[in-house]
Formats: sequence, structure tokens, C-alpha cells
Amino acid sequence: MLRNWHFSALILVISLFAAGWALRAWLIADLPSPQAISTIAPSTKIYDRKGRLLYEIMDPHAGKHTPLPLDQIPLYLRQATVATEDAGFYTNPGVDFRAILRAIITNLRGGEVISGGSTITQQLARNLLLSPQERQERTLTRKLRESILAWRLARTYSKDEILALYLNEIYYGNLAYGVEAAAQAYFGKSVAELDLAECALLAGLPQAPATYNPLENPKAAKERQAVVLDLMVKNGYISQEEARLAKEERLHFAAVPFPIRAPHFVMYVRGILEREFGLERLYRGGLKVYTTLDLDMQETARRIVRRHLAALAERRPDPHVTSAALVALDPTTGEILAMLGSPDYFDPRIDGAVNACLAHRQPGSSIKPITYAVAFDPAQDRPYTPATMVVDVRTAFVT
Repeated sequence: MLRNWHFSALILVISLFAAGWALRAWLIADLPSPQAISTIAPSTKIYDRKGRLLYEIMDPHAGKHTPLPLDQIPLYLRQATVATEDAGFYTNPGVDFRAILRAIITNLRGGEVISGGSTITQQLARNLLLSPQERQERTLTRKLRESILAWRLARTYSKDEILALYLNEIYYGNLAYGVEAAAQAYFGKSVAELDLAECALLAGLPQAPATYNPLENPKAAKERQAVVLDLMVKNGYISQEEARLAKEERLHFAAVPFPIRAPHFVMYVRGILEREFGLERLYRGGLKVYTTLDLDMQETARRIVRRHLAALAERRPDPHVTSAALVALDPTTGEILAMLGSPDYFDPRIDGAVNACLAHRQPGSSIKPITYAVAFDPAQDRPYTPATMVVDVRTAFVT
């Protein structure tokens, strides 16, 4: 009898071991390597001749993205992110075992495994290593696979490397991926210029970018910022007084719905880039394109065109004179210094997006003086004069 019990126990242990091995093999069968992190491609940027940004071309299926090394990201933003998303980031093994246990219990009870409570490393694993379809799943399997990947990431990369990846890849709303794109999207300046209050606001966005969008719901964004500042105090990063001053600071947002300068010229350059490099490299190549345009001269051209149109309208009100174009070239090099295809690119009433600098138009009678100038050229053998009679019949000339 005792021998049968020992035999049954041995079979049970072997079965459990085999089941565990099979479960492990099933969970990790197609998991990607930690080195296979798929980061978001940087956007292509077009600048004027002085290095001022004209436009950022982004992948329509991705968004704006400008990765930075960790030492160029403000300490306040790093601290705010850690305090908010994963207070134990620098001491944990990349995985929150309590969250995994909660997921297992919820699964056993037949409930839905909800997100939340994930470490920074787990969020990174989910966003950069799992497929888009698997990211949407709320299952125990997804949670376990995410945790295995996070555990592997923590053994492949240093904490600073993981934090840099997170800050450069996480989504902050308004098509902004990473802290630099977010700083530009919400505050119109580089992330290096952000103060404590601005850093705290950004750090609160990844949890629910749409809910806390300061451009659409400033009250919710401000409340979320206060939570972040309180967490920074709790974790010893700032004092109560610093938090109070940051909460009282009035934030100024500088976002625009369609941030583009010199749009006619930018679209002209974009067309050249598409033909030269193709869409794939344009969207995902991170090109930095420095052009010949002078933004100051471009603004002068815009003012001149609008002023002359206004003066023309006062002298002779004419509903047909609604648009004009101007292009300024360097005569020695042929460089385009300014290009204004219409008074207002965004005005549909005048087909403002049409670049009249490039549009092909019939010259009509305006070509006649040029044609006759050749006939009146004294260098000709028999040049025309004002007294020359021309037969008004169809004539074929030998050329």
C-alpha cells in the first residue's frame, strides 16, 4: 500500500513537472528576443537655411517622434515618471509579482484581467515587443507573456537604458510619441526647457492621454498634474513647497492644429523628397532636410502680397482679384529664398493650397511682345519696323 502511494506521488510530481514545462514552453514559444525591441521611427524634419523647423513629416500610422539620450531629458521629468508609473523601478526585477498574482486570482474567478499596476519595464515590453493585437487582449496569458518579456528586458538592459526607452517611446497623446515630441506638441518648446510644473503634467499623460489632454480637458489635466506632484513629494523627489508652487503655476500651451510654416514651399520640398527617397524612408528614415528658404524673407513676402492685394481692392474693387503669388530667388545661385503660392494656404475660397508659383498657365497674349521682339531685333537681316506691313492671312514659315 505504501509502495503504491509512493508510486502515485512520483507520477503526480512528474505530471506536474511536465505540465509546468509544457506551460512554460507554450508561453514563451514565440516570444521575441529582448534585443528585438521595435522602436518608433523618428520623423523627417524640414528646416529653413538657419535651422528653424518648418514642418515635421510623420508616418500617418505612427506619429511625431524625436528620441533623445537620457541625459538630455530633465531630471524632474524622469523623477515624475518613476514616481507616477513605478515607484520601485530602481529596485524591482522588472516585474510586479503582486499584480501577476491578482491577475491569476481574477482569472480563476472568471473575471476579466484588467490593465494597471504594470511596472515601467512591463509597459515597455507590452508596447514594443508584443504585437498590436496581443496588446489589446485582457487575458492572463498576455499578462504572463508580458511579465516574462519584462523579466528578460531587465536582465538585458540597465535601468537607465530602460527608462530612456520608455520616455522616448511611450504615447503622450496628440500624435506625440516620446517626451520631446510631447513637449513640442503641448508647450511648443524642447523638453530640455520644461520646468517642474510642465514635467509633472507630461508625466501624468501616459496613463490616459485622451482623458488628461490639456488642450481639450485642462481641468482634468491639472488635477492629474497635482496627483503626480504629490507622488513626487511622497517619494522624496521634491518638497511640499516646490509642489505647491508648481500647482499654482499657470501653464501656457503653444500647440497649433496644423503646425507648418511656409506651407507651399514645404509641400514643394516634400514632393521632391518623395520622388527621391520614397514614402518608406520619408516616414521612417528620420531625415533632417535643410533648405535654402529664409523664414524671415518668407514672412516679408507674405506681408507684401497681402498689402498689395488690399491696396488693389481699395483702388478697384474686383471680386476676381483675390490671390497673388511671389517667389524670391538668389540670382547667383538659383536658391529659393521665399515662396508664397497664395496669400493663405488654408483659405479654400481662393484655392489657397494651390501653389501658383508652380502652376502651369496659358500665357495668352502676354507672349506676343516676346515673339515680336525677335522680329524687331536690329541684328536680323530684314528686321521689322513700325511701318512694316504684315499680310493677315494664314502663312507657313520655313524654319
